Amino acid sequence: MPYYKALRSWAVFKGELRKAIHQLKYRRNVALGQALAVPIINQLRELNWPLEIVTPVPLGLARLAERGYNQASLLAMPIALHFKLSFQMQVIKRCRETQSQVGLSFASRIENVAGAFVADRSKIRGKRILVVDDVITSGATMNACAMALYEAGADEVYGFSLARAGLIDSSGSGDV
Repeated sequence: MPYYKALRSWAVFKGELRKAIHQLKYRRNVALGQALAVPIINQLRELNWPLEIVTPVPLGLARLAERGYNQASLLAMPIALHFKLSFQMQVIKRCRETQSQVGLSFASRIENVAGAFVADRSKIRGKRILVVDDVITSGATMNACAMALYEAGADEVYGFSLARAGLIDSSGSGDV
């Protein structure tokens, strides 16, 4: 069961967009964050969701140390600035490390992130929150974030990703 009120992605994770996301995520091309946020901003303008806070899906400490930045925050910050919303990086935290979702089956993805997030009640109670990620494959991570936010008292949780991976089969051949 999805915990978010609505979930959207701007495009399919393939072709030039896939290359650009990999540049942002793995090649430290952080300048792409602002440019890749533009289509999300355009689509959010049309959706007109009643948002108050924008937050990225958090990385685990090991992944953050390895990468040096959270690529989802590079997308989320320009969105918050454009709409004059509160950008809150620490609203959701990983309370335990998870393995990479790449190559996991749908069921394994859900199990991998179950209970992996907690939200800060003092910052989100009664608020309408947008959670931003770069790529959604199964939706398990976004759903786990939304669940943590609702458990901490959020009023509504919306999710948006730059890209949506194609459907994965039970072997987990999704490549994110």
